[in-house]
Parts: sequence; C-alpha cells; structure tokens
Amino acid sequence: MKLILMGTNDFVVPVFDDLANRHDIIAVFTRAPKPMGRKHILTPSPVYLWAEKRGLKVHTSIKEFDSITDKSDMIIVMSYGVILRENVLNATKCVNIHPSSLPKYRGPSPIKSAILNGDTNMDVCLMNMTAEMDAGDIYMRKNITIDENDTNTDVENKVSKTAIDMLNEYIENPDKFSAILQNGEPTFTRKFNGEDEIINWNKTPKQIHNQIRALGCGRTKINGIDVKILKTRLTNGALEIIQLQPAGKKAMDWKSFVNGLRGAEIKYGM
Repeated sequence: MKLILMGTNDFVVPVFDDLANRHDIIAVFTRAPKPMGRKHILTPSPVYLWAEKRGLKVHTSIKEFDSITDKSDMIIVMSYGVILRENVLNATKCVNIHPSSLPKYRGPSPIKSAILNGDTNMDVCLMNMTAEMDAGDIYMRKNITIDENDTNTDVENKVSKTAIDMLNEYIENPDKFSAILQNGEPTFTRKFNGEDEIINWNKTPKQIHNQIRALGCGRTKINGIDVKILKTRLTNGALEIIQLQPAGKKAMDWKSFVNGLRGAEIKYGM
C-alpha cells in the first residue's frame, strides 16, 4: 500500500518504521526544525531524522502537500501537531492515532494529562481525521494500563506498540471496521510549560509524584538550592526522591545530594 506519514515526536518513530518496513512510503510530513537548548540551535524533529536516515522524501510544511504527484492509498497521522485542511483531508483516506479515551483529552498533551490526573488506564484510538481537532469517528480502540510509576516515556512506549498492532490490523482490511461516533462531553488538553513544573509542596505526595512523572521533572528549592527532581516513587504513601539535579550540576541520586548538605535539616521549597 502507498502511504503518506505525518508525525513529529519520537514515540511516533517506531510506528512509522514498522509501516515503512511493510508499505511504500511516498512522503513524510513533520514539523519544521525548532530552536532547542540554551543556544537555540535549530533542531529537526525525530521523525525528520528518521525519514532522512531511511532516504524518504520529507516535508516540513503542509503547504507542500499539493506538490505530491504520486497518489497515496492512505494518510497516517500521529502526533503531528499541524491542522490539516480540506485539500489534505479530501485527497484520500486519512486516519489518526490519538492516545486518549476520546472524547476525553482531545488536544496536544493527552498522555501527560492522563498521568498528571492519576489515570490508571487509557485508550489508544484509531480514528477518521476531520477538520475539527480529535473529533473524528472511531474505527478502533485498545486499552492500555498506566502503572503507578510509569513516566510519560513509559506510556508513550506502550502507545507505540499498541499503535503498531492497530494500524497493521486496520490497513490489512479497512472495510471491516465501522466508524463509531464519539460519545460524551469532550475535554481538552493544553501544552505544558516551565511554570507547570514548579512543585507546590502543599499538594499530596501522589499529586507531586504524578506531576514529576508526567512532565519529566519538578522544579523546587531544597535548602535554598534550585533543583530539578527527575524521578520519584511512592513508598507507603510517602514521596521518595530517587534522582535530582541541582542547578549547574549533573544529575545525582538522593543519597549523594543529602551527603552534600552535611547533616543540615532538609527544608523543601526554601
């Protein structure tokens, strides 16, 4: 089958790689390079780097879609982050993998939102792509678990494996799947930023743990030192810090950090 792939983030790469091993990929669309790091170096997306390595034609602007002359059988969209217009949606069958129990968590950050809210499971949905964000009819749902200590990366890996199975099953015989309307009141996610990483120590240990595993870190002060808490776990309901990174230093375990305090009483948020 001739496919066009549209995606950006790193957890999409295993899915697209599997599709490329099975089908003819005539084009890949991804987000344009973004400035990254302190030096704001323009950095291509993980999907761009993957497509380039495989020698696939890659586009960084959806405006280039109409320039494709080879007709595709299907467009696969996963974590692309670009609004698609009618010229794309009407060109051929266009389906999307969205990692949430739709209509819950439409928008740009469904996995982070599910972890942050303490959800213990979520659906991966294969849906018809429409102009309205994440509002298409559902062809297939598969449920995955979110364990207590799963990070955003852990859940993304589960989504990738599930999406591979779903797409292979669907592409093999798309006509056997009926499109089912989304049922219920939708909820929407937003993009998270640095402010969301700041820890409020008045929250429960579970809420702080969820924040850190969803966003990748939590920012705070410990004994007046700016730190990023990178990894935690819950032990008998209490928050246990596993790994953290003081400002200007490498990541370290909790014991090493405490040893550096030379017996001082530990004060959080100060």
